[in-house]
Amino acid sequence: MNTVPVSRSGPPESPQTDWHLAPGVTYLNHGSFGPSPVAVQSERERWIREHESNPMDFLIRRLPDLLNDSLQKLGHFLNAPSDNLVFVPNATVGMNVVAANLPLSKEDEVLLTDHEYGAVIRIWGQACQTTGARTVLARLPFPITSTEELIDTLFQQVTPRTRVLVVSHVTSPTGMIFPIQQICERARQQGILTCVDGPHAPAQVPVDLKAINADFYTASCHKWLCGPFGTGFLYVRSKFKQGLRPTVTSWGRSLNGEPPHWKDEFHWPGTYDPTGALAVPSAIDFLTRYGIQRFRDETHVLVRSSRQQLEAKVGATSFFPDDPQWYGSMSAVVLPLEEETTRPGEVHALQRFLWEQHQIEVPVVRWREKTLIRVSAHLYNTQEQIDHLTDAVAEWLEKRGQNS
Repeated sequence: MNTVPVSRSGPPESPQTDWHLAPGVTYLNHGSFGPSPVAVQSERERWIREHESNPMDFLIRRLPDLLNDSLQKLGHFLNAPSDNLVFVPNATVGMNVVAANLPLSKEDEVLLTDHEYGAVIRIWGQACQTTGARTVLARLPFPITSTEELIDTLFQQVTPRTRVLVVSHVTSPTGMIFPIQQICERARQQGILTCVDGPHAPAQVPVDLKAINADFYTASCHKWLCGPFGTGFLYVRSKFKQGLRPTVTSWGRSLNGEPPHWKDEFHWPGTYDPTGALAVPSAIDFLTRYGIQRFRDETHVLVRSSRQQLEAKVGATSFFPDDPQWYGSMSAVVLPLEEETTRPGEVHALQRFLWEQHQIEVPVVRWREKTLIRVSAHLYNTQEQIDHLTDAVAEWLEKRGQNS
């Protein structure tokens, strides 16, 4: 769906001038930390001024309705009832909530894929440790050539003990778009609960939560949607709402005497800054004015160029089809560095070189014994920056060859 009423007309005049990025920096890592455009920053600053002018009135009397208004707009964008949505600081917090609330037994298995975000694997590993359940990491084909191959391989690793399937909508290490609606439908047919990790999806790809029909869906608004940092949401199927608890215990009720509601546990964790959540509608407005599909098309062109250039110039390889069905504004390729021994958490030498020598921000990671470089593009990026990245990677590889 992903269309909403907007308060202003006309697209931004020049995408590059709508961000305040540091001069000289080539920022190709929107997928990790996506900066907000000036319009969104200004809207949050407006809410901060209102908040600070009378915190008692703002937090006690006005905030519940303001949060509900913001969720109404977000729900329209996601095609989801706003009553099934709560704001959380980020997708990781939302995933922790789900893991903490689903009762598991020692007979249960939680199935994830080897494309999942490391923190998500760790969250479910710890949840299973406390109950005696176990996590199962489904190894997907490499390379992947079709949705049928992906889905069949995933569900071949389902067992009678599989209770929960945790799966990305758009994967973090690889940038691959999973056929999430088909995956959730098949899981539902087999009586398996679904929890979708979706921080890279909203705005980068269409997100229709009614059609996806997952039991839980968690995402961050500060990535492709360009909301303020510290904003995310958790979608909860209706039958799971009552009794759901956040990972922080506070009053568990509204502060203005309203009748109890399941969101009370989440929307008052103690004194906090809610202005980021209230500025999320301005991020939706910004991209809608520009054109959601126009944004997707233009950023996909840049990322596709990065794939093609890295393949042609440095011998990188792609491992899923060159098709908008499989990737949007972010994609990873394998660099010809198969025998590296980078330790977990260690910054890769190429990533250090790109920043220190060329002021390029882009992640280089080890995944499945391979070295990946993952390129993200947003409206502030240009073809010249993609060219700059390719030349810099080629320079590093050439120097490495001379020194080996």
